[in-house]
Amino acid sequence: MLHTAKAFLFDLNGTMIDDMHYHKQVWYDILTKDLGANLSWEEVASHMYGKNVELLIRIFGPDHFTPQQMDEMSVAKEKRYQELYKPHLKGLPGLETFLEEAKQKGIKMGIGSAAILFNIDFAIDGLAIRHYFDSIVGAENVKDSKPDPETYLKGAAELGCAPADCIVFEDAPKGVEAALNAGMKAVVLTTMHTADEFSQYPNIITYAKDYTTLLPLLG
Repeated sequence: MLHTAKAFLFDLNGTMIDDMHYHKQVWYDILTKDLGANLSWEEVASHMYGKNVELLIRIFGPDHFTPQQMDEMSVAKEKRYQELYKPHLKGLPGLETFLEEAKQKGIKMGIGSAAILFNIDFAIDGLAIRHYFDSIVGAENVKDSKPDPETYLKGAAELGCAPADCIVFEDAPKGVEAALNAGMKAVVLTTMHTADEFSQYPNIITYAKDYTTLLPLLG
């Protein structure tokens, strides 16, 4: 099923590493304790998609902070996240074996994430998996975040593959929607969302809790 693809494009957070709880904890502390937003844990979680700057604008409006302030807060947030998550950093079960199998089959691979490159570097270098990826597209590399298809279309272009020949690995509905908008099929990792939350998307190939269950699909 997966072996017919020419390229795999991976989201990062929640897709290759199960770290979204740590992001939520840091955002909750910053938004409610540091910045005084009256938000519940669930409300903070509902805003966690797209770029950090976009999140701040959704909650506080476009003119509450200057662009420089938002950039500084974004970096500060990620430093706090990395400090919290670093002792627990690990790939989802079967990830590295899956990447190695895909590489051996000649499947090109890239990362397409709303994370800033500072965070992408933290994860892939911490896991020592950078050598598997010939394209890395982060927040700084695109104008529009998911569900806009720009992230995945840029990754496909950098890998020299047509969108229809790419399969996206995602954990979030907005990411699957981005894949759909890019004309790509998607595999959903159910680290953060249940399958019923994706029922409106016709481009999903399969669901998996980790990569051990996906290995047989490589053929």
